[in-house]
Amino acid sequence: MIESFEKVIGYVFNNKKLITEALTHSSYANENKSKGVQFNERMEFLGDSVLSLVVSEYIFKRLQKLPEGELTKIRARIVCETSLAAVANEIELGNHIRLGRGEELTGGRKRSSILADGFEAVLAAIFLDSDFETIKEFILRIMKDKIDEGVNGEILIDYKTKLQEIVQSKTKNKLSYDIYNEEGPDHNKTFFVEVKLKDLVLGKGKGSNKKEAEQKAAKEAIKEAKF
Repeated sequence: MIESFEKVIGYVFNNKKLITEALTHSSYANENKSKGVQFNERMEFLGDSVLSLVVSEYIFKRLQKLPEGELTKIRARIVCETSLAAVANEIELGNHIRLGRGEELTGGRKRSSILADGFEAVLAAIFLDSDFETIKEFILRIMKDKIDEGVNGEILIDYKTKLQEIVQSKTKNKLSYDIYNEEGPDHNKTFFVEVKLKDLVLGKGKGSNKKEAEQKAAKEAIKEAKF
């Protein structure tokens, strides 16, 4: 498991215990108390601080004319749960984290909070296994797109609200979001949603929950219609 994850992230650990702990959720540790299994909450704490420092330094140097308040908002967009969970999905963290049976059955491998926290723990593991320059290079590489999106104000856009505002400026007709397909077992479903204006389909999206699918459908509607 560790070797396959190392290939995905492009980093090989000298101390395998660090990454094992980083990929261990508290639910797994609680079910294996007799084995003295360590879980990743302490590493989350350290990883959060390391990530914040790297991102802060990067935007401080890149956006030299912005005041403290604006820099704080940009950093918050970059290191938010949604952003970190998205990066965690890109590196297949959900496939490698150790979960307890309860979390496994209730879709824990796709839960944003678990993915975001696990990603921070992985950052801490790399930092402890190497040095600051190494983790800095890793963060700026693995999170390049999210950092750029945060700097450009593209993260955390409420596409549903934006689409609604656009449509209301042009017509009195209301948008509707309809689920047209579902795949997977109840605890791990993928939802397919289309957004309509009367009978006209404006966009489609899919996600691990209805809200995510609706946001993606709205985003596609805005993009395809070039509002």
